Amino acid sequence: MSVIASSKSAFNTRILTLIAAAIVINIVGGQINDALRLPIFLDSFGTVLVGVLAGPIAGGIAGLLTNLIWGLLTNPVAAAFAPVALVIGVATGLLARAGWFRTIWQTAISGVILAAVLTLVAVPIQVYLFGGVTGAGSDFAVAYFSQLGGTLLSSVALTVFGSNVADKVITAVVIFLIVKRLPERLATGFPYIRYSRG
Repeated sequence: MSVIASSKSAFNTRILTLIAAAIVINIVGGQINDALRLPIFLDSFGTVLVGVLAGPIAGGIAGLLTNLIWGLLTNPVAAAFAPVALVIGVATGLLARAGWFRTIWQTAISGVILAAVLTLVAVPIQVYLFGGVTGAGSDFAVAYFSQLGGTLLSSVALTVFGSNVADKVITAVVIFLIVKRLPERLATGFPYIRYSRG
């Protein structure tokens, strides 16, 4: 598929509607996390869904817009992590295209891969913009690893990866189950779904 054809299929009305719904799902999940101070994030279900159904361009846009809008509305910290959300969407779309959402075990591994990829982007933001502390429930783990003698960078990296492994595996598996049960009439029009259904 050429870049132009890919771009056109990434922006049909059905996919734009999905992106809008994904933004709402992400923000609601993130707000629940903020309210409960959970050690996982719950803010990328929509992004992963878009990535699996519509590919890396649409997934990246869903993630990026989520964090920018969320940052403007209620949580300025979220805006700083917009590049992380972008990477989650792009990486999900690429994994889906490679067939890594076809079985539950591949999907779980995809969650681990997403956690590893986003850690590379999130750690510098958290360390250099926020001094390692963002007000999330995982801040306790950063302090704990630091007390054990870890550097700030390694403490943040361990915390980000650890909390995101759980979060992204759960997210990926939930999306896998949704996509597998999506009725055919709703699945029509999403160019990447064929890569996830085998």
